[in-house]
Amino acid sequence: MTDPSPLAKELTIGELAERSGVPASALRFYERQGLIRSRRTAGNQRRYHRSTLRLVAFIRASQTVGMPLSVIGGVLALLPEGAHPTPEFWRRASRCWSEELNARLARLERMRDLFTDCVGCGCLSFEQCALVNPGDRLGGEGAGPRRLLGDA
Repeated sequence: MTDPSPLAKELTIGELAERSGVPASALRFYERQGLIRSRRTAGNQRRYHRSTLRLVAFIRASQTVGMPLSVIGGVLALLPEGAHPTPEFWRRASRCWSEELNARLARLERMRDLFTDCVGCGCLSFEQCALVNPGDRLGGEGAGPRRLLGDA
């Protein structure tokens, strides 16, 4: 693959994949999900602005801490059309991630605390379930491990 000029404003999908370390198939998926954008040449080839490297880095970093693409997309929607992440954007994203991560930590702690005593009233009929979930009260609220999911 040819090295793009350091001054080139656009990258092919192959160049973006090589520079970002993200497979071209994932980049196409990100584009279908509206996370990144490209323009098409007369030959229908994708061309990405160089700032897309920052967006892809943001997406990958966010995924590394467990953020689902739907949440990542919501944060990226805060960016004006065609803008690239700025330090202020990173601070705003960090605040969003903090809220999401704190909620996840709370769910994990709840699961840790409940899991040793109960499977969450799915129910696998531990003797203790009669104390925690008399008459299968949680069964009336729907299927699944209600207590572990935090719906109870």
